[in-house]
Order: sequence, then C-alpha cells, then structure tokens
Amino acid sequence: MIEIAKKLTSSSRLSSVDLSNPEFGKHCSDHMFCGEYAEGKWMNPQIIPFGKMEFFPSMLALHYGQSVFEGMKAFRMKDGAISVFRPHAHLIRFNRSLERMCMPEIPHDLFFDAITELIKTDHQWVPDAPGTSLYIRPFCFASESRLRIRISDHYHFMVLASPAGKYFGNPFRLKVETEYTRTAEGGTGYAKCAGNYGSSFFPVKKAVEEGFDQVLWTDARERRYIDEAGMMNIMFMVDGKIITPALNTAILEGITRDSVLTIAKTYGIPVEERKIAVEELEEYLKEGRVSEVFGTGTAAVVAPVCLIRIAEKDYTIPPPSTESFQHKAYSLLNDIRTGVIPDPYGWNYLIQ
Repeated sequence: MIEIAKKLTSSSRLSSVDLSNPEFGKHCSDHMFCGEYAEGKWMNPQIIPFGKMEFFPSMLALHYGQSVFEGMKAFRMKDGAISVFRPHAHLIRFNRSLERMCMPEIPHDLFFDAITELIKTDHQWVPDAPGTSLYIRPFCFASESRLRIRISDHYHFMVLASPAGKYFGNPFRLKVETEYTRTAEGGTGYAKCAGNYGSSFFPVKKAVEEGFDQVLWTDARERRYIDEAGMMNIMFMVDGKIITPALNTAILEGITRDSVLTIAKTYGIPVEERKIAVEELEEYLKEGRVSEVFGTGTAAVVAPVCLIRIAEKDYTIPPPSTESFQHKAYSLLNDIRTGVIPDPYGWNYLIQ
C-alpha cells in the first residue's frame, strides 16, 4: 500500500449535480489524484481538491504530444458496494500505450492505490440510478518545461472521476471513410494517446455535417479493410456469427470488445476476428445477411448502428430487439457490473 497524502476540499460540489442522469464528462468529482515522475521514479502521490494546476506553457506534452489516457468505470452494486470494471486489463493497455510513447510505466500498486483512494474519498459521487456509473480517467503527460524536441524526463500521472449517465442515445449512422485515415499499421492506433483523437476530429466533423454520427475507418494502405467505428470497435452479426476486425497496430484493443466477445462465446455464438473488406460487407448488406451492427467501448458499452453509407449507397440495419445479441450482451454486462448476478469471469474489482 502506497502512502498517499490527502488534502480535502472544504466545500463539496456534489449538491449541484443531478446524479440520476449526469451528462457524460461534464462534472468532475471533488478530488483528483496526482503523482510526479522525476529522477527515474514516481513520487509525491496525493489526493487534492479538483481544480486548476500550474504548468509552464513550454511543457513538452503541449508541443510534442506525449500524452496518454485510459477510461474505465466504477459501479454502485446492488448491495451498495462499489466495483471497478476490469482495471487490470486497463492497466495493461495503459502501460502498453505509455511504452509506445516513450513514457514511464505506471506501477501496479500506484495505479490501483490511486484509483482506490480517489473512489473512497469521493464515494458519494458514484451514482446508483440504472444506466449510471462513475467514469474514471487515469492519464499521464510529459510535464517537463523545454522547447527542444526530446523525450521528457518529467511526467505527471493523474486520475479524475466523473459521474456518467448513458453516453449515446439514438442508433448510429456511419459513413465508410476512404479519404481520411485515423492511423496506420506501425503507427499509434493501438495506443490510447491523445493525438489519435485530435487527428480524427476533422473527418468526423465533415461526416456530421453530411448527416452522419461517426465514420467507419478503413485501413491506411488500401482504404479497403474496416478498422474501427469512430471511437469504438465495430462488430457485425452475419448469418448468426459475429465478425469483427482482427486486432493490429492500427486498432485499439478494446476492453469492452474483449468482454463482449467472451460473452458471445459463452452463448455459443461463433466469432470470427479477421480482415473485413468493405466490398465484402456491402455484399452481405445487399443480400440481407446482416442482422446486427454495433460498436463497443467503455463509454458507449454497446451502441447499435442503424445505417451504413458505402460510397453513395445507404444500407439500413434492422433495429435491435430484446432478443438481439447486443441487447443480451449489454444486459449481462450491466448485471455483472452491478452485482445483480455473480461475476463468472472475475472482472469486478471491489473497493473495500
């Protein structure tokens, strides 16, 4: 157990937040965790009131992009306890991303103690209404002040918490993107670094202006194979089996993706992780063989897709029913995370 200093706020903001239906990402809890890296080690771990911090405008993260984050959720369980969903998997992915960006890894004890102490401190911020959660945002950035292009020697590791309701409302309308690319194999697509998101804004903005909600990214080399759907992994139910793009260095390895595929195998649903060509998907859509399309991600969990545009042709997807796999997967995940049913996979991390 790491000794974490605490400085608590004198005035909570909780009473100003509607925990029955909080807007995703709008409010942060009363406190935040902060630790510093210098001289080859992590130091000064502390819980402090959420608020402004002072950094030099020459901070390396602002100029050269050394910034990585994660996103996970804590849930109020049926018995009132609090559980974080699959934090071990998130730490593995976090450190994989940090390695790709030449940043120091976060030790297991530091990561778990930071999250645990922050949730304990702000436990009243964990909502209990159906569909709600406490979103946990660990992130790390280069905080050294220097304008020279170089790998930083100084970093900050921080954790924020934000009460969250349902992230998405209506089913998604997707446009297959063949002009712009999010990332390429050999790049940083598998890392959860800030630059991946900033580079996606422009093509997504154009798609929204055209009446879509997100883009369906294709590979950077041929613009032929499907990668991801905006900020989510994508899955297609074709002839009773799930087909999803195989992971590579251009695709983020989603924790929810893995959870949903695990559930599919439990239900006995065949799963194919492989390359999916756009023309192959279009053929399936023309033949009416696609019964479900949905995205998966920490924020969205399971998000239905109602339309896909390929070139100038729109293909509609049947709306999910209570018997659809995506509905069953979402319900099962929710029941596991809130303690309605036992956790057969060991995914829940209970905050004592």
